[in-house]
Amino acid sequence: MEIYAGVDVGGTNIVCGLVTPSGEVVHRIKRATEVSKGPDAILEKIASMIEEAAVGFAGQTGAAVSVAAAGIGLPGFVDPEEGIARFAGNLGWRNLPAAQRLQARLNLPVYIDNDVRTYVYGEAMHGAGKGFKDVLGLTVGTGIAAAMVNDGKLYYGYRNMAGELGHIVMDGLSDPCPCGLHGCLETYASASGMVRQAKKRMQDGEASILQEWYPGERLAELSAADLSRAYDQGDPLARSVMEKAGTLLGRALSCAVPLYSPELIIVGGGGALAGERLLEPLRKELYSRILPDYREGLQVAPALNNDDAGVTGSAMYAKQRHAATV
Repeated sequence: MEIYAGVDVGGTNIVCGLVTPSGEVVHRIKRATEVSKGPDAILEKIASMIEEAAVGFAGQTGAAVSVAAAGIGLPGFVDPEEGIARFAGNLGWRNLPAAQRLQARLNLPVYIDNDVRTYVYGEAMHGAGKGFKDVLGLTVGTGIAAAMVNDGKLYYGYRNMAGELGHIVMDGLSDPCPCGLHGCLETYASASGMVRQAKKRMQDGEASILQEWYPGERLAELSAADLSRAYDQGDPLARSVMEKAGTLLGRALSCAVPLYSPELIIVGGGGALAGERLLEPLRKELYSRILPDYREGLQVAPALNNDDAGVTGSAMYAKQRHAATV
């Protein structure tokens, strides 16, 4: 049975899945990344997880499993053609020949790409974007990033750096960003940015039900999911923070839409979990800032396979790359 391995590597966890040629995830395992152990240990863990998944699936099905190729989604700047992780801040990697080393270890073709691109590719081809030709996807999580899929192909741009939507500097914002700029979109509209803004406003004296849930030092435990819960209970601060985030996302996307002209925008990550709490103000702001010709037919939807999109996209990306070499 021919199958493809897809691996989604994050700063906290690594998820590995086996995916059929049609894009169905048939086996999935998850392990802690353990960044502190260094790149050699992480690469070995990725390789071991692929082998473990193949053995486990074969045991379940009783069929001989042949992994045709593996795709790895990595955070940060990636050179997919050279197979090099140029810079992954969350992993502490710089100029690491990840594809070459994994290929030698596993003795099978290995292809790497940026994790947001593989996530969006998975959603565009086998999730909410299935049946659409021009799909712009963004992930709203710890940070914000985007990718464009046109007719089944990812867009990369010069030096493979297209899609860093979270580092658009927004008028009226001034908070410092770890990237070195001030007022980046993700300092306010990412999941972590929304939590940070809510904490800041409460510390400045604004009342919220969140203070009852997390009194005193426990406020450090606040999560984006808590904001959604407070929003649903009518908390003014939570509603204000999330509506502002949605509005800012719509404003940033109003710049991307005339450049890419998508027919569908997919919002994934924590943004997909927030649903209409973010998407309603996003659409309102976006549609008010673009020409009617761009608005016509343009849809904005949450990711359909939020948990598996990175695995599916990595595997199907490997399938596409592998097919071009045989």
